[in-house]
Amino acid sequence: MKKELVNIFIFSLFMLGGLNSCTNLDEHIYSEIIADDLKPTEENVISVVAPAYTTMRDVLFGWTGFFDVQEESSDEIVTPGRPGGWVDGGIYKTMHCHTWTSLQSHLSGVWQNIYSGVNYCNRYIYQLESGELQVNEDLKVSLVAELRAMRCLYYYLLLDNFRNVAFIDKFDVPDGYLPEQITANKLYEWIESELIAVIPQLSEVVDESTYGRMTKWAATFLLARLYLNSEVYIGEKRYNECAQLCTDIIESNKYQLAENFKDNFVTENQNCPEIIFAVTFDELLGGNFHYHMKTLHNENQKTYNMIVQPWGGSCAIPQFIDTYDSDDGRLKDTWIMGQQYDYKGNILYCSVEASRKDDPLIFTNTATNIDLCKEDEGYRLGKFEIKMGALGSLSNDFPFFRYADVYLMKAECLLRMGQTGAGSLVTEVRKRNFKTNPDKAIVTDEDLKKGSCYRYGEFHDGSFVVEQGGDDILFGRLLDEYGWEFAGEAHRRMDLIRFGVFTTKKWFCKTNINDMKRIYFPIYETVLNDNPKLKQNEGY
Repeated sequence: MKKELVNIFIFSLFMLGGLNSCTNLDEHIYSEIIADDLKPTEENVISVVAPAYTTMRDVLFGWTGFFDVQEESSDEIVTPGRPGGWVDGGIYKTMHCHTWTSLQSHLSGVWQNIYSGVNYCNRYIYQLESGELQVNEDLKVSLVAELRAMRCLYYYLLLDNFRNVAFIDKFDVPDGYLPEQITANKLYEWIESELIAVIPQLSEVVDESTYGRMTKWAATFLLARLYLNSEVYIGEKRYNECAQLCTDIIESNKYQLAENFKDNFVTENQNCPEIIFAVTFDELLGGNFHYHMKTLHNENQKTYNMIVQPWGGSCAIPQFIDTYDSDDGRLKDTWIMGQQYDYKGNILYCSVEASRKDDPLIFTNTATNIDLCKEDEGYRLGKFEIKMGALGSLSNDFPFFRYADVYLMKAECLLRMGQTGAGSLVTEVRKRNFKTNPDKAIVTDEDLKKGSCYRYGEFHDGSFVVEQGGDDILFGRLLDEYGWEFAGEAHRRMDLIRFGVFTTKKWFCKTNINDMKRIYFPIYETVLNDNPKLKQNEGY
């Protein structure tokens, strides 16, 4: 019943009186309706503004979308060439090797989808404030605050990825209007001031009625994340402010760590007490969550009795897998490894390489090189439950903001400010993952101050060409913890940047280092051509 409930918000929240009914789940595509034709009632206005939220599906998992940009550029996940394809004009290689240009196709989709979200927010704010969407004053105030907070999330993603971007916060603009470019510093200031202004107006309620929406706590989390990365964005340390906001979320007693790590990622995860803000998906009504298709081998169709056949591309970088403690439950809860079976327990075999069709399909922690890996090389991302009979899109909601991150963000701030208490916070997150050996869950402040256990360096054909190590990374042990906890959650790129690793270390076939412009992306060339008011980011 999960997706019926979720999509009552996304597509037909006007049915609040019948949350237990599953009889009328037709999707309404409001994004195609001309503004003058909208005549909502107070009961259905929330479903009318839903595209301001649902666009996040396209942002996150649109083809070559935000997820790829964050993970494929990191030291966790790679999409190498395979015997069956995946070269795709070299786009995954350039993302992995940090050699992208303003023609990188990832950048076009991410930019356009984020601005679609901005446009929806601007549109509905205008319609509410102008009276075009007529609702009572209290509802108008709360909805406008919600949309302003959601708009901040979109602009935060633009700041994080592109820095100097086009800025528009109005909908009623003349035909042919082209937005001006805003600097990273000005955009940072705007996001901060907007969030501070709207947080008091947002709902503190955490239940089905606010699930997947911007609440006070989701907006507070976003502001904390902004402060955490402040030194990267504008060269200003805001760790004290971040730590205080994390404390506010903790002391609200609205959330708790899930008993089991996997509870965050099951198909029916809408009731997980750890999720602060979710991007909601439904295999039929709100798709695009297709990462299982990208990572699973085609024979894994038989593992899950899937209706469609996966494409067998991306996998874990072996160097990252080697960082896990073998007793850490997050290893098996995040990655699919070893011999593969069908849903009846029969052994599966390789099927792409003609010479290997009698070889058992065994996912190994190996990877030859970025240009060509064997069909069974590399552990596959299995963090999100793949249910039996899965379609091309999953129904799992994506936990974009998670309570565990509040603990780790606060721990990081305490370390960077030279204060105590980081170890106990990280230990709380680790406890659920070391149930067979609970002593291993315990880490101290001093442990977290150590370097990373990641063996950085150029790594080809199972051996190092150049080895750098990770002992020199400040608070590298905490960076490791971020990796184990948030692998495959579009988290890693910014963590690597903040810890000074993204441009200084080599991994797998990524050898480009000391190129500081790589901490942000260029503006896609077509975007520049369409708007002469925009200038390319420095260095591109």
